[in-house]
Amino acid sequence: MEELLELRHFLEQGKIHEALLLVDELEEMSLSDKINKIDSYGVILLIHLIKQKAEKRSTRSWDVSIENTVREINKINKRRKSGGFYLNQAELIDILQQGYQVALKRAALEAFEGRYEAQELAAMVDQQETLTEALKLIQQ
Repeated sequence: MEELLELRHFLEQGKIHEALLLVDELEEMSLSDKINKIDSYGVILLIHLIKQKAEKRSTRSWDVSIENTVREINKINKRRKSGGFYLNQAELIDILQQGYQVALKRAALEAFEGRYEAQELAAMVDQQETLTEALKLIQQ
């Protein structure tokens, strides 16, 4: 809110250059927030996909969680006014790859009632296949 007041102040004073710099900063803050949210939902998506692949089963809860996270990622990533997306396919892949190890550690706590360490669980799941499936679900 403070930034909007500052923007108003710049515009009222005719300081267009300063106002545009502030607009750029606000846009970057907004994009950063979207990336962080997509990353968080991406980790949740990967946790459930890893558990499904490792345990070779699914539950209604996991299925609903997968559905919800995909919906949220798409909602956050969609540009409402101009159409299109904030993040392209390569950027989504990058975010999913970065979150994979976090997801693997968290999935290890849940899969098989936490009996396996993350490294052991990693041996049960094909990382590239899981990432590809996550991206496919997001892009449906």
